[in-house]
Amino acid sequence: MKEKRLFKLIVTSMVLALVICFNSLVFANAEVPLKQPTGKIYLYGEYHGNEKILNKEFELWSKYYHEDNMRHLFIEMPCYTAEFLNLWMKADNDDILNEIYESWAGTPSYKECVKEFYQKIKKQCPETIFHGTDVGHGFDTIGQRFLKYLEENDMKDTEKYKLTLEVIEQGKTFYKDEDFVYRENKMVENFIREFDKLKDVNIMGIYGAAHTEFDGMEFTTQSVPCMANQLKKRYGDAIFSENLIWITKVVEPERVDTFFINGKKYKGSYFGKQDISEFKGYDYREFWRLENAYDDFKNNKKTGEVLPYENYPMLIETGQVFVIKYVKTDGSVERMYHRSDGYIWEGSPSTEGFMLK
Repeated sequence: MKEKRLFKLIVTSMVLALVICFNSLVFANAEVPLKQPTGKIYLYGEYHGNEKILNKEFELWSKYYHEDNMRHLFIEMPCYTAEFLNLWMKADNDDILNEIYESWAGTPSYKECVKEFYQKIKKQCPETIFHGTDVGHGFDTIGQRFLKYLEENDMKDTEKYKLTLEVIEQGKTFYKDEDFVYRENKMVENFIREFDKLKDVNIMGIYGAAHTEFDGMEFTTQSVPCMANQLKKRYGDAIFSENLIWITKVVEPERVDTFFINGKKYKGSYFGKQDISEFKGYDYREFWRLENAYDDFKNNKKTGEVLPYENYPMLIETGQVFVIKYVKTDGSVERMYHRSDGYIWEGSPSTEGFMLK
Protein backbone atom coordinates (compact mmCIF):
# COMPACT_ATOMS: atom_id res chain seq x y z
CA MET A 1 0.00 0.00 0.00
CA LYS A 2 2.84 2.35 0.81
CA GLU A 3 4.39 1.64 -2.60
CA LYS A 4 1.06 2.42 -4.35
CA ARG A 5 0.65 5.67 -2.44
CA LEU A 6 4.25 6.63 -3.25
CA PHE A 7 3.76 5.82 -6.94
CA LYS A 8 0.52 7.85 -6.97
CA LEU A 9 2.30 10.78 -5.32
CA ILE A 10 5.11 10.67 -7.87
CA VAL A 11 2.67 10.56 -10.81
CA THR A 12 0.64 13.45 -9.34
CA SER A 13 3.82 15.50 -8.89
CA MET A 14 4.87 14.83 -12.47
CA VAL A 15 1.46 15.86 -13.83
CA LEU A 16 1.52 19.01 -11.73
CA ALA A 17 5.00 19.84 -12.99
CA LEU A 18 3.88 19.37 -16.59
CA VAL A 19 0.87 21.63 -16.04
CA ILE A 20 3.08 24.34 -14.54
CA CYS A 21 5.54 24.01 -17.41
CA PHE A 22 2.75 24.20 -20.00
CA ASN A 23 1.25 27.29 -18.37
CA SER A 24 4.64 28.93 -18.25
CA LEU A 25 5.06 28.40 -21.98
CA VAL A 26 1.60 29.77 -22.71
CA PHE A 27 2.16 32.93 -20.67
CA ALA A 28 5.66 33.35 -22.07
CA ASN A 29 4.16 33.54 -25.56
CA ALA A 30 1.17 35.64 -24.58
CA GLU A 31 1.10 39.28 -25.62
CA VAL A 32 1.99 41.31 -22.53
CA PRO A 33 1.09 45.02 -22.43
CA LEU A 34 4.19 47.09 -22.95
CA LYS A 35 5.38 49.23 -20.09
CA GLN A 36 4.87 52.92 -20.74
CA PRO A 37 8.16 54.84 -20.77
CA THR A 38 8.83 57.57 -18.24
CA GLY A 39 10.54 59.76 -20.86
CA LYS A 40 8.77 61.82 -23.52
CA ILE A 41 9.31 61.75 -27.29
CA TYR A 42 8.97 64.94 -29.34
CA LEU A 43 9.04 64.22 -33.08
CA TYR A 44 9.23 66.88 -35.79
CA GLY A 45 8.60 66.23 -39.48
CA GLU A 46 10.54 68.06 -42.16
CA TYR A 47 11.44 68.45 -45.79
CA HIS A 48 15.12 67.48 -45.80
CA GLY A 49 17.47 70.38 -46.48
CA ASN A 50 14.91 73.18 -46.12
CA GLU A 51 16.50 76.20 -44.45
CA LYS A 52 13.29 77.58 -42.94
CA ILE A 53 12.53 74.25 -41.28
CA LEU A 54 16.13 73.81 -40.12
CA ASN A 55 15.99 77.21 -38.42
CA LYS A 56 12.78 76.21 -36.63
CA GLU A 57 14.26 72.84 -35.62
CA PHE A 58 17.31 74.57 -34.15
CA GLU A 59 15.03 76.96 -32.27
CA LEU A 60 13.09 74.01 -30.84
CA TRP A 61 16.19 72.03 -29.92
CA SER A 62 17.84 75.06 -28.31
CA LYS A 63 14.74 75.59 -26.17
CA TYR A 64 14.58 71.93 -25.12
CA TYR A 65 18.33 71.94 -24.46
CA HIS A 66 18.57 75.11 -22.39
CA GLU A 67 15.16 75.25 -20.72
CA ASP A 68 14.32 71.56 -20.29
CA ASN A 69 17.84 70.15 -20.01
CA MET A 70 17.41 67.73 -22.93
CA ARG A 71 20.57 66.24 -24.40
CA HIS A 72 19.50 63.41 -26.73
CA LEU A 73 18.64 64.29 -30.35
CA PHE A 74 17.38 61.48 -32.62
CA ILE A 75 18.04 61.91 -36.36
CA GLU A 76 17.18 60.14 -39.60
CA MET A 77 20.67 58.79 -40.15
CA PRO A 78 22.47 55.49 -39.51
CA CYS A 79 23.92 54.91 -36.04
CA TYR A 80 27.49 55.23 -37.32
CA THR A 81 26.87 58.66 -38.84
CA ALA A 82 25.45 59.84 -35.53
CA GLU A 83 28.45 58.37 -33.70
CA PHE A 84 30.81 60.28 -35.99
CA LEU A 85 28.83 63.44 -35.23
CA ASN A 86 29.28 62.75 -31.52
CA LEU A 87 33.04 62.45 -32.05
CA TRP A 88 33.01 65.69 -34.03
CA MET A 89 31.18 67.46 -31.19
CA LYS A 90 34.29 66.87 -29.03
CA ALA A 91 36.82 67.74 -31.74
CA ASP A 92 38.50 71.12 -32.16
CA ASN A 93 37.94 71.22 -35.94
CA ASP A 94 35.33 70.36 -38.58
CA ASP A 95 37.22 67.58 -40.36
CA ILE A 96 34.72 64.86 -39.38
CA LEU A 97 31.71 67.02 -40.26
CA ASN A 98 33.25 67.87 -43.63
CA GLU A 99 33.73 64.17 -44.39
CA ILE A 100 30.13 63.42 -43.46
CA TYR A 101 28.89 66.39 -45.48
CA GLU A 102 30.73 65.26 -48.62
CA SER A 103 29.21 61.80 -48.25
CA TRP A 104 25.77 63.45 -48.59
CA ALA A 105 26.51 64.64 -52.15
CA GLY A 106 23.52 63.93 -54.37
CA THR A 107 21.05 63.96 -51.46
CA PRO A 108 18.77 66.75 -50.11
CA SER A 109 21.13 67.08 -47.12
CA TYR A 110 24.00 68.26 -49.32
CA LYS A 111 23.30 71.92 -48.63
CA GLU A 112 25.27 74.49 -46.68
CA CYS A 113 22.23 75.22 -44.47
CA VAL A 114 22.32 71.60 -43.23
CA LYS A 115 26.00 71.87 -42.39
CA GLU A 116 25.39 75.18 -40.63
CA PHE A 117 22.55 73.59 -38.63
CA TYR A 118 24.98 71.12 -37.06
CA GLN A 119 27.63 73.78 -36.54
CA LYS A 120 25.13 75.89 -34.59
CA ILE A 121 24.28 72.89 -32.42
CA LYS A 122 27.96 72.31 -31.65
CA LYS A 123 28.47 75.95 -30.75
CA GLN A 124 25.31 76.63 -28.77
CA CYS A 125 24.28 73.17 -27.52
CA PRO A 126 27.67 71.48 -27.04
CA GLU A 127 26.49 68.57 -24.88
CA THR A 128 24.08 67.28 -27.54
CA ILE A 129 24.21 63.51 -28.09
CA PHE A 130 23.05 62.29 -31.50
CA HIS A 131 21.23 59.00 -32.01
CA GLY A 132 20.93 57.62 -35.55
CA THR A 133 18.01 55.27 -36.12
CA ASP A 134 17.87 54.82 -39.90
CA VAL A 135 19.15 51.88 -41.92
CA GLY A 136 22.71 51.87 -43.27
CA HIS A 137 22.85 54.67 -45.82
CA GLY A 138 26.44 55.10 -46.98
CA PHE A 139 27.29 51.61 -45.71
CA ASP A 140 30.27 51.38 -48.08
CA THR A 141 31.64 54.83 -47.16
CA ILE A 142 30.81 56.29 -43.74
CA GLY A 143 29.89 52.83 -42.44
CA GLN A 144 33.24 51.33 -43.40
CA ARG A 145 35.11 54.34 -42.04
CA PHE A 146 33.44 53.95 -38.67
CA LEU A 147 34.28 50.24 -38.55
CA LYS A 148 37.90 51.16 -39.28
CA TYR A 149 37.84 53.78 -36.53
CA LEU A 150 36.54 51.22 -34.02
CA GLU A 151 39.13 48.65 -35.08
CA GLU A 152 41.98 51.15 -34.81
CA ASN A 153 40.83 52.07 -31.31
CA ASP A 154 40.60 48.46 -30.09
CA MET A 155 36.79 48.52 -30.00
CA LYS A 156 36.07 45.54 -32.21
CA ASP A 157 34.45 43.57 -29.38
CA THR A 158 32.10 46.39 -28.36
CA GLU A 159 28.36 46.81 -28.76
CA LYS A 160 29.01 49.75 -31.10
CA TYR A 161 30.92 47.50 -33.48
CA LYS A 162 28.20 44.85 -33.51
CA LEU A 163 25.51 47.47 -34.03
CA THR A 164 27.45 49.09 -36.87
CA LEU A 165 27.73 45.73 -38.63
CA GLU A 166 24.00 45.16 -38.13
CA VAL A 167 23.01 48.55 -39.53
CA ILE A 168 25.38 48.15 -42.49
CA GLU A 169 23.57 44.90 -43.31
CA GLN A 170 20.25 46.77 -43.00
CA GLY A 171 21.51 49.22 -45.60
CA LYS A 172 22.60 46.47 -47.97
CA THR A 173 19.22 44.74 -47.65
CA PHE A 174 17.30 47.96 -48.24
CA TYR A 175 19.29 49.06 -51.31
CA LYS A 176 19.33 45.60 -52.87
CA ASP A 177 15.62 45.77 -53.73
CA GLU A 178 14.75 49.31 -52.48
CA ASP A 179 12.52 47.64 -49.92
CA PHE A 180 10.83 50.63 -48.28
CA VAL A 181 8.63 48.48 -46.05
CA TYR A 182 11.76 46.82 -44.66
CA ARG A 183 13.34 50.23 -44.07
CA GLU A 184 10.29 51.65 -42.26
CA ASN A 185 10.07 48.68 -39.94
CA LYS A 186 13.80 48.77 -39.21
CA MET A 187 13.59 52.48 -38.43
CA VAL A 188 10.99 51.59 -35.81
CA GLU A 189 13.14 48.80 -34.34
CA ASN A 190 16.23 51.01 -34.26
CA PHE A 191 14.31 53.86 -32.64
CA ILE A 192 12.88 51.61 -29.94
CA ARG A 193 16.32 50.16 -29.22
CA GLU A 194 17.88 53.60 -28.77
CA PHE A 195 15.02 55.14 -26.79
CA ASP A 196 14.53 52.20 -24.47
CA LYS A 197 18.21 52.39 -23.47
CA LEU A 198 17.49 55.76 -21.90
CA LYS A 199 15.83 55.99 -18.49
CA ASP A 200 13.66 58.91 -17.36
CA VAL A 201 14.91 60.92 -20.35
CA ASN A 202 13.01 63.13 -22.81
CA ILE A 203 14.22 63.22 -26.41
CA MET A 204 13.60 65.19 -29.60
CA GLY A 205 13.60 63.55 -33.04
CA ILE A 206 13.96 65.03 -36.53
CA TYR A 207 12.68 62.93 -39.44
CA GLY A 208 11.13 63.32 -42.86
CA ALA A 209 7.47 64.24 -42.50
CA ALA A 210 6.43 60.96 -44.13
CA HIS A 211 7.75 59.15 -41.05
CA THR A 212 6.13 61.34 -38.38
CA GLU A 213 2.35 61.19 -38.95
CA PHE A 214 0.42 59.22 -36.32
CA ASP A 215 -2.14 58.18 -38.94
CA GLY A 216 0.36 57.87 -41.78
CA MET A 217 1.46 54.87 -43.82
CA GLU A 218 4.85 54.11 -45.32
CA PHE A 219 5.06 56.71 -48.09
CA THR A 220 6.14 54.64 -51.11
CA THR A 221 4.00 51.51 -50.76
CA GLN A 222 1.24 52.65 -48.38
CA SER A 223 1.23 49.07 -47.09
CA VAL A 224 2.45 49.37 -43.48
CA PRO A 225 2.06 52.04 -40.78
CA CYS A 226 4.81 54.64 -40.85
CA MET A 227 7.37 54.97 -38.06
CA ALA A 228 5.42 57.39 -35.83
CA ASN A 229 2.21 55.43 -36.39
CA GLN A 230 3.93 52.30 -35.04
CA LEU A 231 5.67 54.15 -32.21
CA LYS A 232 2.37 55.70 -31.11
CA LYS A 233 0.95 52.22 -30.54
CA ARG A 234 3.90 51.39 -28.32
CA TYR A 235 4.39 54.63 -26.38
CA GLY A 236 0.89 56.11 -26.34
CA ASP A 237 0.64 59.56 -24.79
CA ALA A 238 4.39 59.70 -24.21
CA ILE A 239 4.96 60.60 -27.86
CA PHE A 240 4.20 63.94 -29.53
CA SER A 241 4.53 64.80 -33.22
CA GLU A 242 4.35 67.99 -35.28
CA ASN A 243 4.75 68.45 -39.02
CA LEU A 244 6.90 71.54 -39.65
CA ILE A 245 6.26 71.68 -43.37
CA TRP A 246 3.74 74.51 -42.82
CA ILE A 247 6.71 76.81 -42.24
CA THR A 248 7.69 76.48 -45.89
CA LYS A 249 4.31 77.59 -47.25
CA VAL A 250 4.15 80.68 -49.46
CA VAL A 251 1.48 83.21 -48.50
CA GLU A 252 1.58 85.55 -51.50
CA PRO A 253 1.85 84.39 -55.14
CA GLU A 254 4.90 85.29 -57.20
CA ARG A 255 2.70 86.51 -60.03
CA VAL A 256 -0.78 86.16 -61.53
CA ASP A 257 -1.18 84.46 -64.92
CA THR A 258 -4.17 84.07 -67.23
CA PHE A 259 -5.77 80.71 -68.13
CA PHE A 260 -8.45 80.01 -70.73
CA ILE A 261 -10.33 76.79 -69.88
CA ASN A 262 -13.45 75.63 -71.69
CA GLY A 263 -13.74 79.06 -73.27
CA LYS A 264 -13.65 80.91 -69.94
CA LYS A 265 -10.93 83.22 -68.63
CA TYR A 266 -9.42 82.62 -65.16
CA LYS A 267 -6.77 84.30 -63.07
CA GLY A 268 -4.12 81.85 -61.90
CA SER A 269 -1.98 82.78 -58.88
CA TYR A 270 1.48 81.28 -59.40
CA PHE A 271 3.23 79.85 -56.31
CA GLY A 272 6.48 78.62 -57.77
CA LYS A 273 8.49 75.63 -58.87
CA GLN A 274 9.22 72.47 -56.89
CA ASP A 275 12.09 70.08 -57.58
CA ILE A 276 10.81 66.49 -57.97
CA SER A 277 13.91 64.95 -59.56
CA GLU A 278 13.85 62.28 -56.83
CA PHE A 279 11.01 60.71 -58.82
CA LYS A 280 12.28 58.80 -61.83
CA GLY A 281 11.67 60.57 -65.12
CA TYR A 282 10.59 63.90 -63.58
CA ASP A 283 12.40 67.22 -63.24
CA TYR A 284 10.07 69.71 -61.52
CA ARG A 285 6.45 70.81 -61.12
CA GLU A 286 4.77 74.22 -60.92
CA PHE A 287 1.64 75.27 -59.05
CA TRP A 288 -1.18 77.70 -59.81
CA ARG A 289 -4.37 78.38 -57.88
CA LEU A 290 -7.31 79.24 -60.13
CA GLU A 291 -9.19 82.07 -58.48
CA ASN A 292 -12.98 81.87 -58.07
CA ALA A 293 -13.12 78.65 -60.09
CA TYR A 294 -14.43 76.00 -57.67
CA ASP A 295 -18.14 76.24 -58.59
CA ASP A 296 -17.25 75.69 -62.26
CA PHE A 297 -15.41 72.42 -61.59
CA LYS A 298 -16.82 71.01 -58.35
CA ASN A 299 -18.92 68.39 -60.17
CA ASN A 300 -16.30 67.30 -62.73
CA LYS A 301 -15.46 63.62 -62.77
CA LYS A 302 -12.47 62.65 -60.62
CA THR A 303 -9.37 60.96 -62.04
CA GLY A 304 -8.42 59.06 -58.90
CA GLU A 305 -5.22 61.07 -58.45
CA VAL A 306 -4.54 62.36 -54.95
CA LEU A 307 -2.04 64.94 -53.69
CA PRO A 308 -1.78 65.70 -49.94
CA TYR A 309 -1.81 69.37 -48.96
CA GLU A 310 1.73 69.06 -47.58
CA ASN A 311 3.05 68.71 -51.14
CA TYR A 312 1.84 72.16 -52.12
CA PRO A 313 4.03 75.26 -51.70
CA MET A 314 1.06 77.31 -50.43
CA LEU A 315 -1.63 76.95 -47.79
CA ILE A 316 -4.85 75.31 -48.99
CA GLU A 317 -8.48 75.82 -48.05
CA THR A 318 -11.52 73.74 -48.97
CA GLY A 319 -13.21 74.95 -52.16
CA GLN A 320 -10.17 75.78 -54.31
CA VAL A 321 -8.92 74.67 -57.73
CA PHE A 322 -5.30 74.10 -58.75
CA VAL A 323 -3.34 73.65 -61.96
CA ILE A 324 -0.15 71.60 -61.64
CA LYS A 325 2.35 71.38 -64.50
CA TYR A 326 4.74 68.42 -64.37
CA VAL A 327 7.92 68.74 -66.46
CA LYS A 328 9.74 65.50 -67.24
CA THR A 329 13.45 64.98 -67.80
CA ASP A 330 12.83 64.46 -71.53
CA GLY A 331 11.22 67.91 -71.74
CA SER A 332 7.64 66.67 -72.08
CA VAL A 333 4.91 68.28 -69.98
CA GLU A 334 1.85 66.96 -68.14
CA ARG A 335 -0.83 69.31 -66.85
CA MET A 336 -3.16 68.17 -64.08
CA TYR A 337 -6.17 69.79 -62.42
CA HIS A 338 -6.99 69.30 -58.74
CA ARG A 339 -9.62 70.60 -56.36
CA SER A 340 -9.89 70.70 -52.57
CA ASP A 341 -13.19 69.13 -51.52
CA GLY A 342 -12.13 68.44 -47.92
CA TYR A 343 -11.04 64.91 -48.82
CA ILE A 344 -8.88 63.00 -46.30
CA TRP A 345 -6.47 60.42 -47.73
CA GLU A 346 -4.44 58.17 -45.40
CA GLY A 347 -5.08 60.61 -42.57
CA SER A 348 -3.91 63.64 -44.56
CA PRO A 349 -6.04 66.43 -46.09
CA SER A 350 -5.60 66.03 -49.84
CA THR A 351 -6.69 67.44 -53.17
CA GLU A 352 -8.16 65.17 -55.86
CA GLY A 353 -7.55 65.29 -59.56
CA PHE A 354 -10.46 65.90 -61.93
CA MET A 355 -11.11 65.80 -65.67
CA LEU A 356 -11.93 68.79 -67.83
CA LYS A 357 -15.24 68.38 -69.69
